[in-house]
Amino acid sequence: MSNSTTIDPVRGMRDVPPAELAPQLAVSARLEQALASYGYQPIDLPIIEQRDLYGRKLGEELVGKVYEFSFNGRELALRPEWTASVLRAYVGKLQGQPLPLRLRYAGPVFRNERPQRATYRQFTQVGVELIGGPAPRADAECLALACAGLDAAGVEGYRVRVGHIGLVRQVLRSLGLAERTQGLLAWSLERMRERGVDAVRERLDAAQSPLPFDAALLAGLSDAQAEALLLGSLGAIGVNLEFGTRAPAAIVGRLVRKLRRADPQPQIERALALLERLCAIQAAPAAAFEQAEALLREFDLPTALLSELRAIVDLLGAHRLPADRIALDFGLGRGLHYYTGLIFEIYDADELQLCGGGRYDDLVTALGGRQPTPAVGFAYGLERVVAA
Repeated sequence: MSNSTTIDPVRGMRDVPPAELAPQLAVSARLEQALASYGYQPIDLPIIEQRDLYGRKLGEELVGKVYEFSFNGRELALRPEWTASVLRAYVGKLQGQPLPLRLRYAGPVFRNERPQRATYRQFTQVGVELIGGPAPRADAECLALACAGLDAAGVEGYRVRVGHIGLVRQVLRSLGLAERTQGLLAWSLERMRERGVDAVRERLDAAQSPLPFDAALLAGLSDAQAEALLLGSLGAIGVNLEFGTRAPAAIVGRLVRKLRRADPQPQIERALALLERLCAIQAAPAAAFEQAEALLREFDLPTALLSELRAIVDLLGAHRLPADRIALDFGLGRGLHYYTGLIFEIYDADELQLCGGGRYDDLVTALGGRQPTPAVGFAYGLERVVAA
């Protein structure tokens, strides 16, 4: 008697029989040939990495999808994307190479997300990292190359959405917001678009650490008087300040300074109002720049903040990228916290995302690099390109 029981693969991951593998290999070869034609050299890296490689810079959405585990006292993870791994390898072994360094890769990544059309928990990324290439020329090169690869693979009717997270951060900085608040707002763009401004306001409120005193209690008092009042009050209710390396007076002094700071809420509300309208700008470059300039002038912000993004778009024309395929999307976020400048996504005619990437100038130093190094890159989802 034969046993007809079959063993299913892990849910959301898939077997690829020969009839499906053949076109996948053919498309991968075309993509890699296009990347190689631009001078990108191949690199291969382990599937398993140290878990903390991803914990700091991926962003909350992707961190929650990482397959992680402990083994022999080590905290490990299956690779959820290639960029952090490539930059780890650069910091560890390639910092002595002449820059710019053009690297390409192809291989599996793993994300614990809901399987859907052309989306699997194990899938293949094909992509590049351009290390040591500053904006705007390297940005335009990567975006043009991403389109050249799709052209080589025979994908028609795709559209490019271009954003700039660095511009958003500059706008928030110009509004006088604290660094932490800037970060929370910058990485809430897509939440704002999907759930509205109230959802972002709730996120900000949840992230604030409430102070135990109202600043109004200290009105009219000098710093010395305020510190004496708080020190006496805390002692009277039995709060022990004798811990750590700081003296009680230093702890109370810091608390007084924090209480005396101006209320940031008016600035936050102004920023939310600006971002809500900025996120709504999605149009061809000429129209989008016109709308963005008008918005910046309305908020008394310099239109020069748009100069880098404008230079990138101009260079795309020099690369002969058709203007009718490009739309600026000022609400594009991508969710990965290592991005610092240009970000982009490419979609097919059915709105399936085929490719995504951007600039991440701080990642080399965040991973222990000797000096700040500009970098930009992108990756295709191979299975999605095949589907397109």
